Order: sequence, then C-alpha cells, then structure tokens
Amino acid sequence: MRRQTLTLLALLLALVIAGPGAAAAAEVFQVRSGTLLQVGDGNRSYPVELACMELAPGQETEAVAWLRQALPRRTRVNLRPMGQRDGTLLARVSLLAGGDDIASGLIDAGLARPEACP
Repeated sequence: MRRQTLTLLALLLALVIAGPGAAAAAEVFQVRSGTLLQVGDGNRSYPVELACMELAPGQETEAVAWLRQALPRRTRVNLRPMGQRDGTLLARVSLLAGGDDIASGLIDAGLARPEACP
C-alpha cells in the first residue's frame, strides 16, 4: 500500500512540475467498475477514478459496458489529475485520438450526472 501511495505521489508531482493543466498519456488496461480504470504509462500500472461525475443510481452494469466499448484494452488516453481519493488518482480522462472526455460521454449517455470537480 505504501509503495502504491508513493508511486501515485511521484506521478502527481511529475505532472505538477510539467505545468498546470498538463496531461499525461496512458493506456487503458482494464475497466474495473463504472468509475474506475486500471491504466499504465510504460512501466507502471495504477487505478484512476473518473473525476467530475457520479454514476446514476442503478447504472453500474450499463456504465461498465459503455466504458468497455469506449475504452477497449490499450486505448491511449490523456489524464488530467484532479487529486486523489483513498490513494487512487482522481482524474479527467479523455481519448488521445479526438479528445472526447469519458465522463462527459457517460453523462450524455444518461449513465452518470455531473459533479463539481475537486
């Protein structure tokens, strides 16, 4: 757990040093839930929770299916870190190709609702 927290802090520090609003490219390895992705950036793999949205009640299964269709394994995405929650990176996630925001896609599909960004 401590190693995971240190890795997360190192990633956040690198992104802060790169400049405000900087995005980090990563690959999606797995959709773990309607709000949680497993992503990697070369040598590391870490969980990323989608920021600025909340799943609509009873929409978990549909949200997972939507995410798996929108983010097949190895899809390249940009991460815009917004903080952390319980040791998990909280970030805006957008497709590298096209720039579509994943949280906005879930909201537009009626599977989530907007939430204030941290």
